[in-house]
Amino acid sequence: MQALIDYFSNMPSVHRSIFLVSGLTIFWVIESTMPLFHFTYKKWKHAWVNIFFTLTTAAINLPLAFILVMASDWVVQDGIGVLQWVSMPLWAQMVVGLLIMDLISAWLIHYTEHHVKWMWRFHLIHHMDQQIDTTSGNRHHPGESVFRFAFTTLAVVVAGAPMWLVFLYQTLSVILTQFNHSNWRFPARLDKVLSWVIVTPGMHRVHHHYRQPYSDQNYGNLFSFWDRIFGTYVEVDNEKLTYGVDTHMDPQQTSSIWEMLKVPFQKYRPSIWYEDEEKL
Repeated sequence: MQALIDYFSNMPSVHRSIFLVSGLTIFWVIESTMPLFHFTYKKWKHAWVNIFFTLTTAAINLPLAFILVMASDWVVQDGIGVLQWVSMPLWAQMVVGLLIMDLISAWLIHYTEHHVKWMWRFHLIHHMDQQIDTTSGNRHHPGESVFRFAFTTLAVVVAGAPMWLVFLYQTLSVILTQFNHSNWRFPARLDKVLSWVIVTPGMHRVHHHYRQPYSDQNYGNLFSFWDRIFGTYVEVDNEKLTYGVDTHMDPQQTSSIWEMLKVPFQKYRPSIWYEDEEKL
């Protein structure tokens, strides 16, 4: 346990990049050999758009990283946050810290983005992808990256998280995001079992269906039980899903970086609510 803490306390920046690239490579190979959907797209062309948004996210987070460091140092030094108020062994600190970080910086911000109109306009870019694969996980508008960072900082303060825990959570988050967005025909029984604890591809794909109410379900990223606790969990046959957003289905817009960058600043178009939840 101490070795884990020591590693993530002094985690080199290059190692974070290695985790990102390695995860993309591994899931790219797997989904290419065992795909759920046989997309007719040019995989590299599709990947370039998503990687562009991945790089913009990294470019925004890099200069803001000092805020996370300052917040973490502050809560540890001044004894602020759950982990600082409650004495517990290291393994319990890790579990509780990961739970709090995931609840606030993943589930809560995601739920908020779907229910606050101006935030949804930025989050739309993530949902406009009509060929969900492992590269789709980090497809976020630069504006969205800013308020996601704000919620991550909030999570650090509430949890009282030391930097090793922050780096551990972010590493797990990147890997799970690539995993649960992958176009991998993951074994159904294993998916069912794992989805009681972590967010699996079978669970998260439902969230990317092109219309409500399915797109307003299964918000989780790392732990799946938040959706079960808050009543936002649903199961749907993945092979019946259609990806995208019903208000933005024009391929010329959904594959153009420039057009997507403009989306948050265009006239708002509300999604159509379908009463018949059995009809996909």
